[in-house]
Amino acid sequence: MRNRDILVEFVKIRPPLKWAGGKRWLLPYLKPIWTSYSNRRLVEPLCGGLAVTFGLKPTRAILNDINPHLINFYQQIKQGLNVDISMVNDKELYYKQRERFNQLIKEDNWNTPEAAQLFYYLNHTGYNGLCRFNKSGLFNVPFGRYSKINYLKNFKPYTQMFADWDFTCGDFSKVNVSSEDFVYIDPPYDVEFRQYSAEGFSWEDQVRLANWSANLNAPVVISNQATDRVVELYKSLGITYQFVDGPRFISCVGNRRGAVKEVLATMRVLRNVV
Repeated sequence: MRNRDILVEFVKIRPPLKWAGGKRWLLPYLKPIWTSYSNRRLVEPLCGGLAVTFGLKPTRAILNDINPHLINFYQQIKQGLNVDISMVNDKELYYKQRERFNQLIKEDNWNTPEAAQLFYYLNHTGYNGLCRFNKSGLFNVPFGRYSKINYLKNFKPYTQMFADWDFTCGDFSKVNVSSEDFVYIDPPYDVEFRQYSAEGFSWEDQVRLANWSANLNAPVVISNQATDRVVELYKSLGITYQFVDGPRFISCVGNRRGAVKEVLATMRVLRNVV
């Protein structure tokens, strides 16, 4: 058994961040596909909270995201991040720390250990695990409603786990994918709210992503909300897809809940595992 497998098996390590829209629930669909390619490097051009990465447990990975604060947090963990800022589930402290985080952004000091610690604290204390920035690039998630929060001070198990994972920040089209890789892509849902980063993620980005994926010379799996135009886009590109039922989720408008119909698209994967 590999060292990373031992770590996951006995420490029961979970992704370090709360992350709205994580795809852990898709693992029963993804693992049978990944099994045929598990000796390959996993590439996630939109890695988010790493739920799928932790579920598949690749030995090697390129994990990219457009959100620089997310990637700074992962990179700081890889370098041995320890937390020494104040972390309490307190509304007054939360807004004070949010103000400090945004001040670091304004000063262009967002890629520091302090910024990574603040990002972690805000992620765990803010509302519903959201990661949201305004058009000026400032974090604007309100205080959460948790009765109790268990904060980590030491990320040593994660540092070991991240050893052979490379974290990069930028547009998905800049990720260097080899024909020997396996690519999993989880774009932001095709819904009204997409302000996950200052740049957002538009319908034009969805089209760019689909075309970029279709032209890769490697096996690719994409999960997305099955809106009519997403399905038509994949169909127009000749992409194989199936529908799966997602979990119930909190709507971006009010607190209405509804089931999500997900589309799971595959390209250049072995037919017997789809």
